[in-house]
Amino acid sequence: MTIVHGLLPTDVTNDEAAVHAVADLAVLLSTLGDPTRLAILSHLRGGEHRVGELAQHLGLAQSTVSQHLAVLRAAGLISTHTHGRAHVSTLEHPDELAALLVTAAALHRSTTAAQKTTGTAGTTDTVGAMDAVQEAP
Repeated sequence: MTIVHGLLPTDVTNDEAAVHAVADLAVLLSTLGDPTRLAILSHLRGGEHRVGELAQHLGLAQSTVSQHLAVLRAAGLISTHTHGRAHVSTLEHPDELAALLVTAAALHRSTTAAQKTTGTAGTTDTVGAMDAVQEAP
C-alpha cells in the first residue's frame, strides 16, 4: 500500500533524497524557532520598524536585534532599507507569515492540550507567547 503524505508524494523505502528535499524548509523552521525572532516578526506585522525601536520594544541591545534581523533577512522573511542613517525593517510575505504563525499557534495549543491530558504539559509562558504571536495584527 502506498502512503501519501504532504512532504513526499509517496512513502518510499531508502529515500535519502527526502531529507534533501525538505532541507530548505528545515532551515526556515529553524529560523522561526527562536523566540526573539518570533517577537521581532510579531512587531513587524504591525508595520516597519527601526532597529532602535525594536530594541526598545523588546528590551534588548541594538546589536542583538541587528543580529536577529540579519538572520531573518538572510532567510528572506524581512527586507531592510535606510531612511537617513536609520535602518528600517519590514516584512516580506506578510500574509504567508501570518497564516504560518496562526497555524503554528493552533498546533501548539493542540499539542499543549494533548500534553496536559497525558501529564507532559509545557510551560504556561510558552502557551502565552504563542497566543501573543497569533493575536498580533
